[in-house]
Amino acid sequence: MQAFRTSLAFALAASLCAPVWAAKKIDLDYQVRFVPEADQAEVSLTLEDGKAVRSLRFDLGDKGYYSDFKADGHWQQDTDGLHGTWNPADGKSRLSYRVKVSHPRDNGRFDARMTPDWALLRGDDLVPSAELDQAQGTELVSRLQFELPKGWKSVETGWPRVGKNRFRIDNPSRLLDRPTGWILAGQLGTRRARLGETEVTVAAPVGEGLRRMDVLTLLTFVWPEVQAVFPRDPGKLLVVGAGNPMWRGGLSGPNSLFMHADRPLVSENGTSSLVHELVHVFSGIRDTDGSDWVSEGIAEYYAIELLRRAGGMSEDRYQQVRESLGKWSRKVTSLRGEQASGPVTARAVLLLQDLDREIRQRSQKRYSLDDVARGLMRLDKVSTKEFIEISEDLMGGPSKVLDTPLLK
Repeated sequence: MQAFRTSLAFALAASLCAPVWAAKKIDLDYQVRFVPEADQAEVSLTLEDGKAVRSLRFDLGDKGYYSDFKADGHWQQDTDGLHGTWNPADGKSRLSYRVKVSHPRDNGRFDARMTPDWALLRGDDLVPSAELDQAQGTELVSRLQFELPKGWKSVETGWPRVGKNRFRIDNPSRLLDRPTGWILAGQLGTRRARLGETEVTVAAPVGEGLRRMDVLTLLTFVWPEVQAVFPRDPGKLLVVGAGNPMWRGGLSGPNSLFMHADRPLVSENGTSSLVHELVHVFSGIRDTDGSDWVSEGIAEYYAIELLRRAGGMSEDRYQQVRESLGKWSRKVTSLRGEQASGPVTARAVLLLQDLDREIRQRSQKRYSLDDVARGLMRLDKVSTKEFIEISEDLMGGPSKVLDTPLLK
């Protein structure tokens, strides 16, 4: 009887795993060729077998960045230009188009830019988000290949390198593996280190003034504290930067982040834009339902707290930081909203600091805000309601700190 149960269990396990084992792997190759004189990139997607994909419906946005579509099979762009659908042909099938690289903001700054010597952008812009209708029993294996202009020496992404200017794209949380995150190509200066299990690369165009060793030193300093709170070991992290006229701040992406070259590693108010964006990368916390204060507040809370835990901030300095946050946020009456302002984020930090103390006291130091953060990491998106539920569950009852008009 025991042998029968063992055989039955083995058979059931085999039947459950069979679809995974039987999945037919189909190559999906992305090719990118930068054309600096046109401020464009020529992009193509090549499917080894078009039968693996019934359709790809792309979100092209309203900026008019994408043009010159050519396809094996059928390409149809909506009349409003906001979406386009590719139905690949049978056999080897290819879609190509052009995309504008430089993205100016209203203030004259750029969050993506190409010059004669380099390009700095996000892969999300090269291959826009898309709805994938995929044939059953198939699995797409994605790779990204760059063709660089003459004189451009190298290219960096947040994905593992598998050849010269070639990268493997593998994101288990997505059905379609796109080359998301920051990309930097051209005449570059780089510094590399291995922190924990992660290969860290800090890169910037030559002459742009990013203090690469300073960045790498601060990352090394706080890395153990980051991993203690957010137990993840990304295979790779890319930090890129450039000076004016790039946007004067920090922006995170999958496996990567951008920092303006003029931003201090630790600002006068005691926070760190670099650590703030690093927390975004590690935590992956995204918000919904007017709860941007959660993701931004968590990132800024730990931008202060991790420096403190690493020994980079005395208790006197910490209290001065709290006083500064209080002055900056004194007029804030609500934390709710789709995009948290600086004062709102500052007020959120104060609330989170108070909540951490309450959780520690109510749980007799068994739990802290760290446990809340790790709970949030498991959710696809976080609302204020879910944040309160996780916090109060750890405390075993209603929270006095969270019972506030700020969260209504």
